[in-house]
Amino acid sequence: MSAIDELATELSRLPGIGRKTALRLTYHLLRQPPEQSRRLADALGGLSDRVHRCSVCANLTEGDPCDICGDSRRDRAIVCVVEEASDIGAIERAGEFRGVYHVLGGRLSPLDGVGPEDLNVDRLVERVTPGTVREVIIATNPSLEGEATALYVQRQLASHVPMISRIARGIPVGGDLEYADGVTIAQALSARREM
Repeated sequence: MSAIDELATELSRLPGIGRKTALRLTYHLLRQPPEQSRRLADALGGLSDRVHRCSVCANLTEGDPCDICGDSRRDRAIVCVVEEASDIGAIERAGEFRGVYHVLGGRLSPLDGVGPEDLNVDRLVERVTPGTVREVIIATNPSLEGEATALYVQRQLASHVPMISRIARGIPVGGDLEYADGVTIAQALSARREM
């Protein structure tokens, strides 16, 4: 296999990158100065050496604990449970949440062979058992698997935490009712609040 085909094959394994895009990226890299390709290779090589899971929340980090767990201004009595570390960035960009996180490392998906034992739920139960957590917010995706995961987590924590909540779902800001599906509209109606 040629070097071009080898790189294109590896790039096409990334999510959202098909064979054509992988080839386009490969040829783009070949047009760049060699130093740029070396910097990219060094960054990729250092990624697995430097980044690991936080021992507290399982976020991806270079330090331990991660910056969020190490921040004394965070409210440790509120834990937001997410599927993947990448979900933390989306919540942090909103700028509203001041608690801490717990990363499950996926979602229940029997068809993909992902069961409860594959998720980081046992560590979550250990975190909340001492009685220091007053609320757990479950922020899994609103998919069938995300809903099943949320229900499973809720059942595991029910006797350990005074309050378990679920993020609201519904019509996004800027969305049109005309294009929303029935399930989304139903969820928006059930999550409505007084103005």
